[in-house]
Amino acid sequence: MTNSTIDIFRNNLRFYRNEQGLTQEKLSELTGISTDYLSEIERGKKTPSFKRMELIAKALNLEVYKLFMPLQ
Repeated sequence: MTNSTIDIFRNNLRFYRNEQGLTQEKLSELTGISTDYLSEIERGKKTPSFKRMELIAKALNLEVYKLFMPLQ
């Protein structure tokens, strides 16, 4: 089964956030994106704009493309 691009993004967001020991609250502080919105992204309820994707990637010290690459 293949994942959609946005499913890969949201799963990677959760993975990298947890890998770095960040809560949604801390990521919210780093990005300026509300905790509720981050939660909705991770649950597949919202799709972030590219600007928000950039903010998330920067806060996670990642290049944006990494959030779209399936994890092995």
